[in-house]
Amino acid sequence: MTTQPSKWNVTDIPDQTGRTAVVTGANSGLGIATVEALAGAGAHVVLAVRDVKRGEAAAAGVRGSVEVRRLDLADLTSVREFAAGWQGGLDLLVNNAGVMNIPESATKDGFEMQFGTNHLGHFALTNLLLPHITDRVVTVSSGAHKMPGSPRIHFDNLNLTGEYAPITAYSQSKLANLLFTLELQRRLAESGSSVRALAAHPGYAATNLQSHDGSALRRALMRVGNRFMAQDSEAGALPTLYAAVQDLPGASYVGPDGLGEMRGAPTLVGRSPAASDPATARRLWTVSEELTGVTFPQSASLPA
Repeated sequence: MTTQPSKWNVTDIPDQTGRTAVVTGANSGLGIATVEALAGAGAHVVLAVRDVKRGEAAAAGVRGSVEVRRLDLADLTSVREFAAGWQGGLDLLVNNAGVMNIPESATKDGFEMQFGTNHLGHFALTNLLLPHITDRVVTVSSGAHKMPGSPRIHFDNLNLTGEYAPITAYSQSKLANLLFTLELQRRLAESGSSVRALAAHPGYAATNLQSHDGSALRRALMRVGNRFMAQDSEAGALPTLYAAVQDLPGASYVGPDGLGEMRGAPTLVGRSPAASDPATARRLWTVSEELTGVTFPQSASLPA
């Protein structure tokens, strides 16, 4: 009788001793689960959080080497300050923070909040930190990037002014995460850098992300789903961790292996056609540079 191989989990994370990681949005949900797993494997992990007190409270419960630094992805000044304060090498950047299906609002710089936080904030942070990064960037996307209705980048109205819908805005931001990963990997390879860009999605994981939904009906439905259908945060973080530590090709996309990619063990998964279009990825990159004032570093400043 043959024994089925066990599915990948946190016990399969290689020894991370000597490695340094930054995890954005790290004080709860998928973020703190990612921190706990990496620190538990020996990494020094920086919790990059908007609320330092909440971050310190979360860090106090983590076994391993951690520290807390302030980062507000909805404020490009804060992003620049975080990056300017970084000294030394950085093995891993996990772009985990995000907001989901929230009522219409704007970042400090005037961008629609979901696009500004989920994409533009991470776009700026990644490019500013790239001269320090030695291994990889993992950006957390979502199955929402291929929601019914063909999500797209609204280049003519990125802020969705006059046509805002929470789900439309969220789907656009998660599609942007995948296009960003695609173009980042192309640029890294073209520059001769060995740094890799990867993406992951958690499936359906019960976190506090859903509690800020702009619709009371959706909030109620998600409370039921979180209780009876969703994975916990630890399981939801597995695709991110798999992308962070496994030897995978650049631009890989990791998600759960279960029905509909809603739950299960991490595996490589597919993107929508819209998330696989290199021309759209390049166009989004150009627009993102214009909006943030942050550009891809010169090749000479990147680790080989």
